[in-house]
Amino acid sequence: MDMRRLGSWGPLVSSVGLGAMSIGGTYGPTTEAEVMRLLAHAVALGVNHIDTSDIYGMGQSEELIGRFLRESRARVLLATKAAIRYVPGTGERRIDNSAAHLKSALEKSLKRLGRDNVELFYLNRREIDRPIEEVVETMAQLKREGKIGAIGLSEVSPETLRRANRVHRIAAVQSEYSLWTRGVEDEMLATCRDLGVTFVAFSPLGRGMLTGSPLDPQSFGRADFRRANPRFQEPEFSRNRDAVARFVELARKLGRPPATLAIAWVLSADRHILAIPGTRSAEHLEENVAGSRVHLTRDERAEIAAVFPEGFPWGERYGGAQWLGVERPA
Repeated sequence: MDMRRLGSWGPLVSSVGLGAMSIGGTYGPTTEAEVMRLLAHAVALGVNHIDTSDIYGMGQSEELIGRFLRESRARVLLATKAAIRYVPGTGERRIDNSAAHLKSALEKSLKRLGRDNVELFYLNRREIDRPIEEVVETMAQLKREGKIGAIGLSEVSPETLRRANRVHRIAAVQSEYSLWTRGVEDEMLATCRDLGVTFVAFSPLGRGMLTGSPLDPQSFGRADFRRANPRFQEPEFSRNRDAVARFVELARKLGRPPATLAIAWVLSADRHILAIPGTRSAEHLEENVAGSRVHLTRDERAEIAAVFPEGFPWGERYGGAQWLGVERPA
């Protein structure tokens, strides 16, 4: 497993981690037995970085991870997030960066995880009317209290990152990055590199589109995030599917599973990048982890990206309420 440093001075972590949103049922139901098998296999493959959140399955993801860690005694770097609140009864989402909420949410996360602290704590989304300096000071206090090891930000702009980093060193920024979503290449990746911040790429497999497995939006469950995502709605989905088919064919010609090649493409962008693909399958996890062992040159990365036509992908990466708390560009 390729190991990379978290932030400028942090611990070494596996370049491919495990994003645990799928464990919370975001892309469909799973069983406890399947989750335990997945987590055990991840550790066996050298994955030592697990990324979750208090909203994944409304705590279910954290509870299952905590149960696994208690039973297995595996040593992993845990990252969790807070800031999104659901209004009981309506299901409405709100962003809350107040000190009271972040402290309360973290305490609940620690209880579910069975830990006294987590190595990395992210601000899941930014409350735009609250100064980021105030929020980072709240998180810095949690670090001084020993409840978190490092501070992370999710879905923020480069300017917000620079402001936050002036208050306290930021270890990681998390946002979407893949052949399917490349907006962070405009400025964020360079900003992270200049500041010594690790960039953590979530959805490096394009929410399943880059795995080579056929997707049918009509089969998505009611809770599936993609049901409301513009890129998975017609006519955009069919155009995206046809474009991705060219990438899948290239991967086969190169003798690589599409997921492996897509992960390798992300990691080869720079050494300060980590990838946290999510999956419910132990078998798919092996293809993801294999991406850490494929080292692409700049020319090879350009050749892979060139198989996608101009205008790809079609559709916004979020739709409607999914944009809540996301700073653009991201």
